[in-house]
Amino acid sequence: MKLLLVCTGNICRSPMAQAIARRLLDAGGRRDVAVESAGTAAYDGAPASEGAYLIALEHGLDLSAHRARQITRDLVAGADLVLGMSPHHVERAAALGGDGRSFLLGAYAGRQGADAQVEDPFGGDLEEYRATFGRLEALLADAIARLPAGPPPSSPPPPSDAPPGHD
Repeated sequence: MKLLLVCTGNICRSPMAQAIARRLLDAGGRRDVAVESAGTAAYDGAPASEGAYLIALEHGLDLSAHRARQITRDLVAGADLVLGMSPHHVERAAALGGDGRSFLLGAYAGRQGADAQVEDPFGGDLEEYRATFGRLEALLADAIARLPAGPPPSSPPPPSDAPPGHD
């Protein structure tokens, strides 16, 4: 399964969300889920914002290798699930072919109304980034719990000599 997390610039919310999701998935043994991020107005190649970088470090996550990228039709086509931070992100993903697979992160996590959105901390102080990080952690924990179960990591592939349709 491939999860695509989307924000505006792909330098604050979605890179933090990507790192948080990967840690939560690894902790839960969900190595069957790949996580990527993109932005609806990203400057390709830009690093994570200083605030996102510093707050991620406070939580043991390293965003130094992150580089922003623009959401594309190909990224959306390759994703099984697209989670946006605001309605605009979901609308853009749907317009790029993700209709029916694109949701607000908070809504997918069971929140409603304004509580389903994640506000952009860009330009804010570190406390705003800390609050955003905490919100992302809570929402992603709930969203990941809703992901369809993948194959157990230790299950072997079916025998190659088995007739089609027989396990």
